[in-house]
Amino acid sequence: MSKFTRTAARKHRQIRVRKRVHGAVDRPRLAVYRSNRYIYAQVIDDVNSRTLAAASSQEPSLRGRSLSRETATEVGKLLAERATAAGVEAIVFDRGGNPYHGRVKALAEGAREGGLKF
Repeated sequence: MSKFTRTAARKHRQIRVRKRVHGAVDRPRLAVYRSNRYIYAQVIDDVNSRTLAAASSQEPSLRGRSLSRETATEVGKLLAERATAAGVEAIVFDRGGNPYHGRVKALAEGAREGGLKF
C-alpha cells in the first residue's frame, strides 16, 4: 500500500480535476495557486493558451499585508476587476488540487463579489 506525500496527493487531485475542468473562450478557467506566503490567480483561455487576467498577493497594493483570508478576498476582487475589463463574465473554477476552504474559498468569494459568475 503506497501513500502519497502531501505534495504528491495535491498533484494527484490537481490532475484529476484538470481532466474535467477546461477553460473555453466563453468560460475561461480561473486557476489558483496557493503557497505558504502568497496566493496567485489567473484567468486562462485553454483553447488559445492565453492568460487573460492575473492577480496575486504580491501586487504593490497588497505587498505589506500578511497572507490571510482578507488578503485572498482582495486578490479575488482585483482579479474580477481585471477579468471584467478583459471582457470575461463567466468562469470555470480550478482550485489547483487545494481543498475549497480557507484562503482558496475566500479568493473565490472575492471574485464573485467582483462580478464573476461561476
